[in-house]
Amino acid sequence: MRCSIRLAYLFMYNLLQFCGHTWIFANMTARFFSFGGDALADTFYSVGVVMSLCQLMSVLELFHIADGIEKGVLLPRFIQVMERNFVLFVVIMSQEEVQSKSIVCIQFYLWNTLDLLRYPFGLLTLISSPSFNMLWAQHTLWIPVYPLAVLAEGLTIYQALPYFESLRTFSFQLSLPVSVYVHFPYMLLAYLPLLVIGAIITMWQLLGERKRQLENWNKKAKRK
Repeated sequence: MRCSIRLAYLFMYNLLQFCGHTWIFANMTARFFSFGGDALADTFYSVGVVMSLCQLMSVLELFHIADGIEKGVLLPRFIQVMERNFVLFVVIMSQEEVQSKSIVCIQFYLWNTLDLLRYPFGLLTLISSPSFNMLWAQHTLWIPVYPLAVLAEGLTIYQALPYFESLRTFSFQLSLPVSVYVHFPYMLLAYLPLLVIGAIITMWQLLGERKRQLENWNKKAKRK
């Protein structure tokens, strides 16, 4: 009974995420073919709410892995979830001028490409054992996309810096024994190398997981 509830919950979670990201991808694509380059500026206003809901829901995946109800490596997933939510909620949503940038559309496309690889695979593995092609696609196709997504995150932060500078968003004065002014653009600049380090750790972990999964498949195939 407990196992069936777990499976039903994971199935509904992956289905909701798949439907949400499919809608985002289809909406952006339809708008691009209908309005051309003009659609880029309205990307956030057309799909931002659904994207925000999907990214908030993705935090649950950390609890899934930590509790053992879902198989996965916690550290790379933690890095991916946190970096996305930071860029979306702290950088993009706090600056209206950034929301109309073309880089936001590119960012959303790359995020959705990764998620449209992840969640259908999650659904299929709950129904049946994955084939080698499915397993290979899940653990391989992210390799060119993820670095581009991280690069887009860095460019989004870089393009947002002038607005944080001029509006002083999130900058504040600390009343300590010695008065300290926290300048948020400097914190964003300090975050950029951390973003690169996090991406390197994530790719190293995921490549190791890819090697293990494919080796396990080959061993099972040899036994048969």
